[in-house]
Amino acid sequence: MAAEIVNPRSDSDTGQDGGAEPLDSFDPAFALHRGGKMAVQATVPIRDKDDLSLAYTPGVAKVCSAIAEQPELVHDYTWKSSVVAVVTDGTAVLGLGDIGPEASLPVMEGKAILFKQFGGVDAVPIALDCTGVDEIVETVVRLAPSFGGVNLEDISAPRCFEIERRLQERLDIPIFHDDQHGTAVVTLAALRNAARLSRREIGQLRAVISGAGAAGVAIAKMLVEAGIGDVALADRKGVISADRTDLTDVKREVAGFTNKAGLTGSLEDALAGADVFIGVSGGTVAESAVASMAEGAFVFAMANPNPEVHPEVAHKYAAVVATGRSDFPNQINNVLAFPGIFAGALQVRASRITEGMKIAAAEALASVVGDDLAADYVIPSPFDERVAPAVTAAVAAAARAEGVARR
Repeated sequence: MAAEIVNPRSDSDTGQDGGAEPLDSFDPAFALHRGGKMAVQATVPIRDKDDLSLAYTPGVAKVCSAIAEQPELVHDYTWKSSVVAVVTDGTAVLGLGDIGPEASLPVMEGKAILFKQFGGVDAVPIALDCTGVDEIVETVVRLAPSFGGVNLEDISAPRCFEIERRLQERLDIPIFHDDQHGTAVVTLAALRNAARLSRREIGQLRAVISGAGAAGVAIAKMLVEAGIGDVALADRKGVISADRTDLTDVKREVAGFTNKAGLTGSLEDALAGADVFIGVSGGTVAESAVASMAEGAFVFAMANPNPEVHPEVAHKYAAVVATGRSDFPNQINNVLAFPGIFAGALQVRASRITEGMKIAAAEALASVVGDDLAADYVIPSPFDERVAPAVTAAVAAAARAEGVARR
């Protein structure tokens, strides 16, 4: 039961019914969020009647008529080509779970300001009061004319896979589920640099992923696309293998392109002799299992706030350790990926974000580290000003190379 906050002053002092002190008097997080974290700002001045007549009626009618005759002009004469919808249903918010659309808004606002801060991309948070796949897809399709891209956020698996697939089939703008692909891009970048540090190739590594949800599946797909030697996923029931009869459709698909070694049993069993551990599950891995990994192993324990393997334990056995936390070196943070990915895709008006564009983003992100590569620096900081431009340029070039760019 939460402790009662007692207001030492009268209601007339605070202006609050019931005498409770406002939450932001006690916690700076509430103080920062009061009134929200973002607002709409005009990019043109309205100083007099001439400005008004151009920005609105009658001048705006000329632009509307031109777009009606040539719909592609919407990209040049509105904000469409530089704005992303950040869409959620509130079912998988951070580590909080299914907390609903209203409670998700602080996170969606945060995502939107990260788009702007790190990628120069405008974004609008949209929290939907529906959770059915059909409802979400139909709603986003109807909203799509206002946006140049859609970032799906904090939608629980396995629905997120079908929602993304169906939206991309119906829309000709980039659809990107960041919980999947942003995590995968940054993970691959860190893994490439860890391999470079140890003078190995990705193809020489065997990886084990704890967690077969959105992030785990996407990481597995990207590692296979990048040429990993082998990768196996483990869910709550153990290693995903083709002989299991309890797999969902998504996990059955995963079993078809992972686990070439035919491993069975528990996560701990699979870690014996493995070169890489990637944690996106929130569980706990026994120290003995980490100790059983190959010499010079990499441990990427990304659960927040409690990594699957605490860095102090991981450092006893691993050559490179990464987490999802900002208070340890090598933070696997999606903000390293999604602003630049969308900036690059929007720059060339891409119709979608391909696997090649994601891999290009990972390679660009890894290259930022350059000659400064070290065990505690395999991935750059989100505040490194080189990150977004490098990712943006690589994604735009890959889009052109893959034929999905429209300018």
